[in-house]
Amino acid sequence: MATPLNKRFSSAKERTGQWVFSQEIPTDIVVAVGEANFPLHKFMLVAKSNYIRKLIIESKEADLTRINLSNIPGGPEMFEKAAKFCYGVNFEITVHNVAALRCAAEFLQMTDKYCENNLAGRTEDFLSQVALSSLSGAVVVLKSCEALLPLAEDLLIVQRCIDVATAKACYEANFPCRTPPNWWTEELSIIDIEFFSRIIAAMKKRGAKALTIASALITYTERSLRDLVRDHSAGNGTKSSDAQSTNSQVRYQQRELLESIVSLMPSEKAAFPINFLCCLLRSAIFLKASTSCKNELEKRVSAVLEHVTVDDLLVLSFTYDGERLFDLESVRKIISGFVEKEKSMAVFSGSGDFRESCSCSPAMHRVAKTVGTYLGEIATSGELSISKFNGIANLVPKGSRKVDDDLYRAIDIYLKAHPNLDEIEREKICSSMDPLKLSYEARVHASQNKRLPVQIVLHALYYDQLKLRSGLDNDRSTPDAAATRNQLQADVLLIKENEALRSELTRMKLYISDVQKGNNQAGTGSSSKSGTSGHKKHTFFSSMSKTFGKLNPFKHGSKDTSNIDDDVAAMDRTKPRRRRFSIS
Repeated sequence: MATPLNKRFSSAKERTGQWVFSQEIPTDIVVAVGEANFPLHKFMLVAKSNYIRKLIIESKEADLTRINLSNIPGGPEMFEKAAKFCYGVNFEITVHNVAALRCAAEFLQMTDKYCENNLAGRTEDFLSQVALSSLSGAVVVLKSCEALLPLAEDLLIVQRCIDVATAKACYEANFPCRTPPNWWTEELSIIDIEFFSRIIAAMKKRGAKALTIASALITYTERSLRDLVRDHSAGNGTKSSDAQSTNSQVRYQQRELLESIVSLMPSEKAAFPINFLCCLLRSAIFLKASTSCKNELEKRVSAVLEHVTVDDLLVLSFTYDGERLFDLESVRKIISGFVEKEKSMAVFSGSGDFRESCSCSPAMHRVAKTVGTYLGEIATSGELSISKFNGIANLVPKGSRKVDDDLYRAIDIYLKAHPNLDEIEREKICSSMDPLKLSYEARVHASQNKRLPVQIVLHALYYDQLKLRSGLDNDRSTPDAAATRNQLQADVLLIKENEALRSELTRMKLYISDVQKGNNQAGTGSSSKSGTSGHKKHTFFSSMSKTFGKLNPFKHGSKDTSNIDDDVAAMDRTKPRRRRFSIS
């Protein structure tokens, strides 16, 4: 049974026999190119190839019958065409093989210097007149040069293709002659990143617009990193098992490619669509790209954050399968960078209070709403800690939120998804929200929300009571926020102190009652012996009352009773004492 190797040998011999015209003259040399052997005639090869002539002349064998040309550019296919040229057999030169034929001709020294109208001259004519007359032809030739380096570079084939492709691409970008107008970006997307980078650099030197460069980069990225950069928000992303099984060498090549693409980006921050930048940044995080690469992408997203949607931020936050959170550090840097930019703009604008000016900007209002909604989307994740939640929520100045309804919704979702939080942890997660900035509907919901800590519920109830006392309509006008907040905090503190005092007094009463019961039982046996005394003695209860009187919590206040004599029994006890801060 014939093996694939034997089939290749027999195929090469069959093709050679078809165009070797002199069957009467036996072949006298075999040319080995890789796994293929070509039985040929020395005199036919020597007439066109100076390289083969030198090999035969300089050979130490008296009659050289076999030579090895395995290192010829283009391999067996190109040598076969070169041999056909030596025998005068016609063959087709195309944009796909012209670069390889030119390199093979140079290798075999089949130049016009050795023989007129040689293979090198023929291929040069085809390059100039046909291949390099169009963008498509130049790109195809350039693509074929990837396997012909460094000889194709030395022969200036690569540079000539780059020059033609650059000029044609710039012209098509400004004066499109085909549809769609960006067809030329598809043409450039098939070449290697090294050649593509040289074309982009040349287009920049020619003054190409940032949007033109961005269009080429987007098309190239979507073609070369299709599985990574494609928008997976609909849930059709790469599965985690696929990501794990991918060869590490492939990931390394993708990382190098991504970093090269980012380095080619024009300086204009708004030249790229936001979704594309977010997908690119997620790919950089997934591929563990360099810090400089990720920082550049984070700065670009941060510069246009007011136009970023919640879906764009979610692209950054979740893995491709949507099952778990990425590290949220990039999201934090993006929001922080935007806030710093807004503060800088407020400072240079000459406004009085840059914090207030920054918080009141329309862009900051949009970002604050986006961040609140975004937190609500990621709040259900079990990997989201309280510190990460508050870290993102507190990046946005509180003054930039007109209402905190979105943030309240996010907090409520978080509390519902994490039911095992204690009171202190629930207070921490609520610390980023201002209860006084909730809408009426949100306050009503908060007042009935059992998941919220007691303090937040009191805030919501107290705020509505203040508005009712002030005779204000629900949401048409509001009391001074700072004064209301201070008064509310003071009242909440007093309520807590009253509760602590009430608990302490209850414990004291129980303790005194127990002691008194024990004293009565002990005094029953000795009462018959003691008899009646001449004067009235102090009871144990009165002694304990005096002792606890010294522990009066209002000792240093306006109601200090530590110096009142025990003879206060004569006072009218029927009138109840007035307690200013009692909530009973």
